[in-house]
Amino acid sequence: MKSLKKEISLAIRKTQDEDRASHCQKFFKTGKEEYGEGDLFLGVRVPELRKLAKLYKKISIDDITHFLKSKYHEERQFALFVLLIQFKKADDETKEKIYKLYLKHTRYINNWDLVDATAHEIVGGYLKDKDRDILYKLVRSDNLWERRIAIIATFFFIKNNDFKDALKLSEILLPDTHDLIHKAVGWMLREIGKRDLKTETSFLKKHYANIPRTSLRYAIEKFPPQKRKQYLDGEL
Repeated sequence: MKSLKKEISLAIRKTQDEDRASHCQKFFKTGKEEYGEGDLFLGVRVPELRKLAKLYKKISIDDITHFLKSKYHEERQFALFVLLIQFKKADDETKEKIYKLYLKHTRYINNWDLVDATAHEIVGGYLKDKDRDILYKLVRSDNLWERRIAIIATFFFIKNNDFKDALKLSEILLPDTHDLIHKAVGWMLREIGKRDLKTETSFLKKHYANIPRTSLRYAIEKFPPQKRKQYLDGEL
């Protein structure tokens, strides 16, 4: 009798594509000393993985963990999509289990697409009415992806017009040297600006001298062209 894990693994591989896998290896920077070094791809598209996650949404935590530890990016992505579905439907006790599982396995949530699709819902969603000290621990981690999880988690708060932690974490991350952190900070600042432009511009003016250029470009992306030019030219 075929095991459920084997069934899912075969289902994921049913639409694998070697050419797409090769493209993903380059796009997600899997070369030596790149941020995704050593990751392996099957070449399965995200919509297919989401469809499979819905089909197998009731699988056990043990089965999810099995795929979360996979050497293949898409199997880890599938596991995270299932976790996300289960989290949204879960009671408080199960949400806590999923949240703890997520943070225990951050070493496998190791590229920006994996973080961005799940951190705000699972980490941010769980912490919405709880102590958020864990974010201040993650944001100081040596692990790039834990730092990105911390700032992306605040997207959940931002959507609910709660900007305090996003601004504090962004300030902590200003000296960060990694481009993927610069982009994430700029993205969160832009999202704040969509809801409260005064709060965003106040932060930008206060930290203009220290904000990385990439963060600034992302943060002001939706500004009118003339205003954007003023920021980029330092004519505030």
